[in-house]
Amino acid sequence: MRTVIAGGHGQIALGLERLLADRGDRPAGIIRRPEQAPDLVEAGAEPLLLDLESATAPQLAALLTDTDAVVFAAGAGPGSGAARKNSVDRDAAVLLADAAELAGVRRYLMVSSMGADAAAHHPADEVFETYLRAKGAADDAVRARTSLDWTVLRPGRLTDGPGTGLVRLAPAVGRGAVDRADVAAVLAALLHEPGTAGQTLELVAGNATVAEAVAAAAGHGA
Repeated sequence: MRTVIAGGHGQIALGLERLLADRGDRPAGIIRRPEQAPDLVEAGAEPLLLDLESATAPQLAALLTDTDAVVFAAGAGPGSGAARKNSVDRDAAVLLADAAELAGVRRYLMVSSMGADAAAHHPADEVFETYLRAKGAADDAVRARTSLDWTVLRPGRLTDGPGTGLVRLAPAVGRGAVDRADVAAVLAALLHEPGTAGQTLELVAGNATVAEAVAAAAGHGA
């Protein structure tokens, strides 16, 4: 299974690439800077060099030949201003959906955020408000595509622990945190579970194994 990950040098993406490579899949990661390529190679992924903020949909679609799924894990990152929240977190996610349609790739996993909402209101933090609105608008744009088998994953507050392998995954889970390693593990499981297509799922640390949580979300029981 070939999976192309936008934002291929992020912590979640690198973790996902390692998991996919370890199970015999063929991960590839889209990166903006050539110096990031060795980290992807070390993780077992093919580096694909493209700037998602300036690329066209046909240019991106050209990288998706023989691809089974795409994952949007790109982000402007902490410290970036409101403009880049829109150009990366929103517009690049829509660009990936456009390119997936052009390339005939149906499976699309979106790494979103708990609280994402195109109408989010946080007057005390304009950049955070823009971020949540950008993520919400991207989610809406992807979920409107009938040509995509999408799953939107909305993790809670991200932490850098080693991962517990125990999560709570459901349409609504309440506020909480989750290790980036566990987000990567859930994404890896979702890629092989088509029964989760068409769902928006929140994710925090919990008591179910990743396999149990994803099976339950797909309707296969815990």
